[in-house]
Amino acid sequence: MGNQPLIVLSDDSQRTSGKDAQSMNITAGQAVAEAVRTTLGPKGMDKMLVSDAGDVVVTNDGVTILSEMDIEHPAANMIVEVAETQEDEVGDGTTTAVVETGELLEKAEDLLDQDIHATTLAQGYREAAEEAKNILEETAIEVDENDTETLEHIAATAMTGKGAESARDLLSELVVEAVTAVVDEDGIDTDNVSIEKTVGGSVDESELVEGVIVDKERVHDNMPYFVEDANVALLDSAMEVKETEIDAEVNVTDPDQLQQFMDQEEEQLKEMVDQLVDVGADVVFCQQGIDDMAQHYLAQEGILAVRRAKSSDITRLARSTGARVVSNLDDITAEDLGYAGNVAERDIAGDQRIFVEDVEDAKAVTLILRGGTEHVVDEVERAIEDSLGVVRVTLEDGKVLPGGGAPETELSLGLRDYADSVGGREQLAVEAFADAIDIIPRTLAENAGLDPIDSLVDLRSQHDAGNTTTGLDAYTGEVVDMEADGVVEPLRVKTQAIESATEAAVMILRIDDVIAAGDLKGGQTGDDDDGGPPAGGAPGGMGGMGGMGGMGGMGGMGGMM
Repeated sequence: MGNQPLIVLSDDSQRTSGKDAQSMNITAGQAVAEAVRTTLGPKGMDKMLVSDAGDVVVTNDGVTILSEMDIEHPAANMIVEVAETQEDEVGDGTTTAVVETGELLEKAEDLLDQDIHATTLAQGYREAAEEAKNILEETAIEVDENDTETLEHIAATAMTGKGAESARDLLSELVVEAVTAVVDEDGIDTDNVSIEKTVGGSVDESELVEGVIVDKERVHDNMPYFVEDANVALLDSAMEVKETEIDAEVNVTDPDQLQQFMDQEEEQLKEMVDQLVDVGADVVFCQQGIDDMAQHYLAQEGILAVRRAKSSDITRLARSTGARVVSNLDDITAEDLGYAGNVAERDIAGDQRIFVEDVEDAKAVTLILRGGTEHVVDEVERAIEDSLGVVRVTLEDGKVLPGGGAPETELSLGLRDYADSVGGREQLAVEAFADAIDIIPRTLAENAGLDPIDSLVDLRSQHDAGNTTTGLDAYTGEVVDMEADGVVEPLRVKTQAIESATEAAVMILRIDDVIAAGDLKGGQTGDDDDGGPPAGGAPGGMGGMGGMGGMGGMGGMGGMM
């Protein structure tokens, strides 16, 4: 080779390594955390997200903000994944998890500047996270599944500071009723709580329907609007004349032959309807089409029918009415039918819907959310989804923690004591972790317009005195007993936030080389035949690696953050 230079990467490649790479990634993570930090707490502010098409979303829901932002930086996208994981696992606490991640990175940067190795930091952070979960477990409060009042407090806490807060007492009652209604031997699936949004009226006119609302209308005007004591049939096959499995052509030479074909088709459709009549069906929900002639016969028999029902609606109807989904009408029996006290077509804000109510054991329910504008209803829906998640995990785990920054203050004090028992440089990382956790009560105070230093001092003095349930009241600025005030949230919200924040921070800190790759193939499996970029990869030359340029205008938000 002589003295010829060895070229490994092309001239167009981008590469950042060492402390520059760490600093760049930390800055990206901090920028994402800072974007949502002002939304935290009961006095958090909202963000307006504006798309290129002019669509507007107004929200302070962390995961919604981050998922809508147009973020290109790969390290910043890792922070977005923290919020998405938090949302999937517990439904709330997304902003907390992201803010903690950003603060862990900031504290780590100070230690990196002091020549503490990233691996040492990672080890210290992991040890601190394990101890943090132990401290939270010890301070958790047991909740009985029949303690409706506490469950309502949990639902109300998740709504605080969001668009639903004005009617949170009513909505928290509805949420608890909805979640407890869908509990079965397999656990709790909040997908069985359907949400119908209606623009018109006020939020406190929202209601819970113990049954299913199907966003359809009767297929024929001569069908009844209302059926009492209804026997419900659910079909996932079409009520139409079946086509031949092979392409066939029939030559008709006589009009009588054509009439014969038509009569035969009508007879087949009439037989389908007769089968439903014979088993006693009063209402039919069909997942596919219903022929016009079949509609006519159904109307003649006084049967209310709906066609093209969604698969999810058919599943919920089966759960709530007890009906079995039938694929072949020839096999239908009376045992396949479900029961509903009443089935009716009603008008909601100008749209016709089918209400299936008064079922014997509503294992699927529907929340009707009302609001003055579309933006209000959308934000109420996001708050309700968070509340459904926290009530679910509370019923599953049976443990809660006080809010208002109380668990974080307890964690911070406990981790500082724990740091003394940790040897080596990891002790500095544990202390940094303890300092980072203070970001939650500090942010709550800042967002409420309070002095963060005074608030933290008051909180620590109370916790030093053994008052572990005291937290910051953002409305009065006083330190009060959060458990007594009914401000509580599930244990899992905090433990999941700690886990996700720690894992993301450690992953980012351990990166010391950022290389703009081509098309990454095979992802993490090493299978070169896959051909697609791996999850979290950076296609397109990792756009925005140059400093924080990749954050751009944050998805057309136009600086309105």
